[in-house]
Amino acid sequence: MGFEHRSVLLDETIAYLNIKPDGVYADGTLGGGGHAYEVCRRLSEKGRYIGVDQDAAAIEAAKKRLLPFGDRVAIVRSNYEAMDRVLSDLGIRAVDGILLDLGVSSYQLDTLERGFSYKEDTVLDMRMDQRQSMTAADIVNDYSEDRLYRIIRDYGEDKFAKNIAKHIAEARKKQRIETTGQLAGIIKGAIPARVRMTGGHPAKRTFQAIRIELNRELSVLEESLDRLIDLLKPGGRLCIITFHSLEDRIVKTGFRKNENPCTCPPEFPVCVCGKKSKGKVITKKPVLPSQEELSENKRAKSAKLRVFERA
Repeated sequence: MGFEHRSVLLDETIAYLNIKPDGVYADGTLGGGGHAYEVCRRLSEKGRYIGVDQDAAAIEAAKKRLLPFGDRVAIVRSNYEAMDRVLSDLGIRAVDGILLDLGVSSYQLDTLERGFSYKEDTVLDMRMDQRQSMTAADIVNDYSEDRLYRIIRDYGEDKFAKNIAKHIAEARKKQRIETTGQLAGIIKGAIPARVRMTGGHPAKRTFQAIRIELNRELSVLEESLDRLIDLLKPGGRLCIITFHSLEDRIVKTGFRKNENPCTCPPEFPVCVCGKKSKGKVITKKPVLPSQEELSENKRAKSAKLRVFERA
């Protein structure tokens, strides 16, 4: 199966990146290169595009897609948390724009052996970077019941987290949980039938929680945000597309803190903490997909775009 991923909020992201033909742009979640292609199309021979992704399949797909742009494009297999090192190795100190599209790609969801989907029975994997040894099965089988509960509660925001963790702990005493089907069945048994009748798939939140924990998705975002802003040239923009409230909250809070970092008590007449604003939030409210996009791509439903501009 080829790497396919419909780029969400594509037109809006391109518009907000404010692309300069001779500019330098970095993509921390390159995927299949959908956003990248549209940025590169707008670059002159002097422009540069640096694409970073930790997924080998994404790297291969993006290389093919971006081949027409030649040496304007550099593709590196890494996590965007290392963006400063990636750029430094390429002799780049600052860029005109950075893009993060934090969604799981359609390819990752639909390729059964990747183990992201709760809808089919396959190996319990969920690694975005297959070079790492730990898989979702290791979390499910080796984490304590209490740790599982906290992950499902915090990252899955599931009100039945305690019962789900209990059911997992009981089930793994009998046999190791190795497949998505096994896990989905255990979760289903932990959720009351009346709730299963009305809500979405009972395993959705728990699978999200385990995926986030395994791939360190929230901690990487939280720890990288300030550094990404520091890599922008004056007037450069950071565009981030999120797909659930936990990510969006981190971006919203991080952008606000960089716009107004002052920690002085409100009653102080003047700022004495010395913390200076790094720029401004361009999107006071997140940009959402249009009705047209939603009708064409149901996976765009929860997408939100937020943009920060460097001073």
